[in-house]
Amino acid sequence: MNQTFDWSLVQSFLAALDQGSLLGAARVLNASQPTIGRHIAELESQLGVVLFERTGRGLQPTATALRLAESARTMETGAHQLARSVSGAEEGVSGTVRITASQPVACVLLPPVLARMRQALPEVQVELVASNQVTNLLRREADIALRMVRPDQASLVAKRIGAVTLGAYAHRDYLRRKGTPRQPPDLLQHELVGNDRNEEILQGFAAMGYPVERQHFAFRTDDLMAYWEAVRAGLGIGFVANYMARTDPNVVAVLPQLPLPELPIWLTVHREIRTSRKIRAVYDFLAAEVPGVL
Repeated sequence: MNQTFDWSLVQSFLAALDQGSLLGAARVLNASQPTIGRHIAELESQLGVVLFERTGRGLQPTATALRLAESARTMETGAHQLARSVSGAEEGVSGTVRITASQPVACVLLPPVLARMRQALPEVQVELVASNQVTNLLRREADIALRMVRPDQASLVAKRIGAVTLGAYAHRDYLRRKGTPRQPPDLLQHELVGNDRNEEILQGFAAMGYPVERQHFAFRTDDLMAYWEAVRAGLGIGFVANYMARTDPNVVAVLPQLPLPELPIWLTVHREIRTSRKIRAVYDFLAAEVPGVL
């Protein structure tokens, strides 16, 4: 193995791993698809391993690639930290950056991260908008977005930086009153917190083989913060992000064996404004720090 390979090869490897294709990696890194392909081939040659199988559906990582990913991400984190240190010391890393995210992410997940960013980038002011509107970026109403769905607009660049895990939770007072469910079917005998018009929870129950109707839910809302507060208030058992549940020790997990889906979280920016030094500094900081609080 040649010991002197450059960081750009590892960067291209991680982008291809995250995006699942050379085209997706090229979009994320603002490079050409042949360049990413050459980087992957060069890294495979230098390491003496095969990292991806080319299939009709894109790139399929090999077992070796998955083993190397952890070390590569450690390198990525170090590179981002170095870039932030340099950027923070350079002229121009100042001004306002407008970030948009869903309500729970904006209200619960981001504030501690932004407090640390304030220390790292003291000349950057943040405007935070709680919204799921893709048009926030397309209309330049925001600079950076964190979303649970990947945008498909060609002018936006998205990077998957982690996944939000979910769990079934209830307040201790509710469980003292109603008891603790031991098996998934027990949920049907409990008071549940559900959605109003959104049908994702109904679909989740149906996928587990328990078709339920809206009337099974004692409290219904599509407002995610109101949903969380309803669980905290003891209105019933609800399904919330684990990072939210960790903020209240009186809200405890039930039925940890439930097969709940993970929600990918995408860091998105408009392609043209990634050249902005202040936006790039904030983008890199969030990419490095948000996975640690999910």
